[in-house]
Amino acid sequence: MHSSVTRLVESYGYAVVFLFVAIESLGIPLPGETVLVTAAALAALGHLSIWWVIAFAATGGIVGDAAGYWIGRLGGLALIKRYGRVFHFDEHKLEKVRSFFDRYGSKAVFFGRFIALLRTWAALLAGTAEMPYRVFTLYNVLGGITWATLFGTLGYVFGRSLPLLERYIGQASLAVVLLVALVVTLSFSLRWFNANREHLAERISWYWIRFRERHPRIARFIAARFVRGEYLGLHLTVGFLLSLAALWLFAGVTEDVVHHDPLTRFDLTLTRLFRAHATPLGDKIFSIVSALGSPSAMAIVGSGGALLLLMRRKWLVLAAWAAAFGGAGLLTLVLKNIIQRPRPPGAAEFLFGTTYSFPSGHALGSLVGYGMLAYVVGSIWIERQRARVRLIVVTAVLVIAIGISRLYLGVHYFSDVVAGYAVGVLWLSVCISGLQVAQRRRLSANSP
Repeated sequence: MHSSVTRLVESYGYAVVFLFVAIESLGIPLPGETVLVTAAALAALGHLSIWWVIAFAATGGIVGDAAGYWIGRLGGLALIKRYGRVFHFDEHKLEKVRSFFDRYGSKAVFFGRFIALLRTWAALLAGTAEMPYRVFTLYNVLGGITWATLFGTLGYVFGRSLPLLERYIGQASLAVVLLVALVVTLSFSLRWFNANREHLAERISWYWIRFRERHPRIARFIAARFVRGEYLGLHLTVGFLLSLAALWLFAGVTEDVVHHDPLTRFDLTLTRLFRAHATPLGDKIFSIVSALGSPSAMAIVGSGGALLLLMRRKWLVLAAWAAAFGGAGLLTLVLKNIIQRPRPPGAAEFLFGTTYSFPSGHALGSLVGYGMLAYVVGSIWIERQRARVRLIVVTAVLVIAIGISRLYLGVHYFSDVVAGYAVGVLWLSVCISGLQVAQRRRLSANSP
């Protein structure tokens, strides 16, 4: 398919870009996105102008969506009345679609441009649901321009690796579709659960009572694991589950690395892709980001936090803090010397000293260090839930950015970073769970 699309774009240029994108937006499932990315890749080789490629793709998307909207607006209701029974689509379901577009129409039109199935049907559904045309046009134009610019830029930048880029874009679109399907399924499941909540509660209660009568000790133990305020209760259960998931992930990645499974081939491909498109400015930016997760940065954060906790006499928190930072450094050293994986080719340019590659010390250390910092600040000094959520989001973005910087600079493989995160989650959950257990135990001992 790729070769035929490339020949079409080479032969007819911008006209193919406009027609394919417009017809796909009209409701006919043609590979408009593939044509856009292919044309942008050809522009990178000097055969077309990237500005005209983006302009024709955006125009095609906007025009096609507008036509699809009016087809749905003028003829959608008649089609539903005539053929709705075939697809089990009646007036009741149409009202649900109208209600959806009343609440989320602008988001569906804008973000639908980036999702394979929605890109084809969003405009028709918006017209059938009689979404206000002014609102539709605004988000149609914004979505078309943003989509064409984003995917046109991707095709232009990664033009040399076009087949790989198309495969990843297709996989990403499929993942988004599956995510939307999962959300819809969960939504319907939640509605069913709410409608049958009382009946389910009665049945579960009946089974639980019978189980408790037959196995009283096991029942008491299970119940205690989900009590929030009890010693060794919910916090320990959550920590154990997180640790188990992280350990499973680390074991799987380590096995692939040791046995040179397909993950290692993906490591090499991704590393070459990053370095092939690296720029001096990008190297400077990601070197600064990477430095935020360096051992020196973690030493500064660890020492500063320990000093502050010492001054405030938070002895239990201080012990967990020291264990988190010290354990992260020790785990990094031990695991690197056990696996002994060499660094990627060319990594020496951005390294100070010689160490092994697996796992990423920056990923492991930053997740534990900044994660522990976020936990301490959020639990001691922040009371509002929204502020805590923002703190968690900022911390997660920072830790992920540090991991990406190591990939961009070519000093770690993808599996190194994933393994570092897995060990980091494992050790962070152990430290936080241990701290909470100690705090609950102290409260239990001091309570009358």
